[in-house]
Amino acid sequence: MEKPRLSFWQIWNMSFGFLGIQFGFALQNANTSRIFQTLGANLDVIPWLWIAAPTTGLLVQPIVGYFSDRTWNRLGRRRPYFLTGAILASLALIVMPNSPALWVAAGMLWIMDASINISMEPFRAFVGDNLAASQRVTGFAVQSFFIGTGAVVASMLPWMLTNWFGVSNEAGHGQIPASVRFSYYLGAAAFFIAVVWTVISSKEYSPDEMASFGITATPESHGNVAETILHDLFAMPKTMQQLALVQFFSWFALFAMWIYTTTAVTAHVYHTTDTTSVLYNDGANWVGVCFAVYNGVAAFVAFGIPPLARWSSPKMAHIVCLTCGALGLLSITMITEPHYLLYSMIGVGIAWASILSMPYAILTGALPPAKLGYYMGVFNFFIVIPQIIAAAILGYLVKQFFGGDTLYALVVGGASLLLAAALMFRVKDN
Repeated sequence: MEKPRLSFWQIWNMSFGFLGIQFGFALQNANTSRIFQTLGANLDVIPWLWIAAPTTGLLVQPIVGYFSDRTWNRLGRRRPYFLTGAILASLALIVMPNSPALWVAAGMLWIMDASINISMEPFRAFVGDNLAASQRVTGFAVQSFFIGTGAVVASMLPWMLTNWFGVSNEAGHGQIPASVRFSYYLGAAAFFIAVVWTVISSKEYSPDEMASFGITATPESHGNVAETILHDLFAMPKTMQQLALVQFFSWFALFAMWIYTTTAVTAHVYHTTDTTSVLYNDGANWVGVCFAVYNGVAAFVAFGIPPLARWSSPKMAHIVCLTCGALGLLSITMITEPHYLLYSMIGVGIAWASILSMPYAILTGALPPAKLGYYMGVFNFFIVIPQIIAAAILGYLVKQFFGGDTLYALVVGGASLLLAAALMFRVKDN
């Protein structure tokens, strides 16, 4: 017997928590470099400070996935992790913009990212657990919609608070503007409320119900926890290995964009590097608007990807979207007026919608259902490893080969997306 098809609103409710999770990620992506720079970080040090985010993901996600595969209690299998991560991440979001020193902000980034990962990782497996194979693309597309929608609002919060509500966007040397601090407080509330909504409005199948669908819900073990994790790591399916390379270069590009867009735009479009100036903070806020636009595009494009995948194939849909993202990033190098950056973000948004959905939809069909949580966590190795490498080498490349011009980091990102699209041709789509 196959799993019953869920209604649109059931899929909506089970994905709603991603709206809150993306509030946390979007605030982090749009404002962390700004906070670090305001607290005195040099440009070539910022990538190393960012390394906290991918490193925590590398450690946390496979462990959370391993245990969530084996957890069954009153809240279910995945939902206990949603709720725990939401509580911790909301607290971290409140503390982060009040960091009195650079080392405190760097430490809070570790804590915040670990907490977000505790909530986020099981959400991917949640789709595979609850949805029939015919609905998985739709399930991941709805997640992409919430990711895009949450990121639109969260990325624009400092700009909106300043321009709509008169909250100050200026602060003294080494001080975080009120517009940023209040954005983080609102993000903390949104994170917690959205995840709690999914916890109380969704159900999970019990082991007996999973067995009635012909699915073994409890994964086999190969010795202790470490031995089982290593055994399954080297036994990953071929499709997952092929997708891993695509993910690697896709996320290398994204990390380059998240780290360097603020410094590139404020220097090249706003012509300032003075973090205390009104012009710099206006430029940094506009980067938040740009990030909101690409996430907004992703939210709407998410619903266009399933028809495109049915018309061609999931693989070809992803290739087209990655190519659009590459062109969007590369076009930034030719822009001198702020509003034209929004057109570049359209291409980035198309790629972002696909990166958040198509690899997971393709992957889910190639994984053993009992180990969805673990393998989704391992798959995120190929999200975080490229970020660690990007953090390690981009600062050196910018300093040694590009004369400190961070605009060229975005060129590297665009080339990386093109390579990801090319590697996608090798993926076997089941």
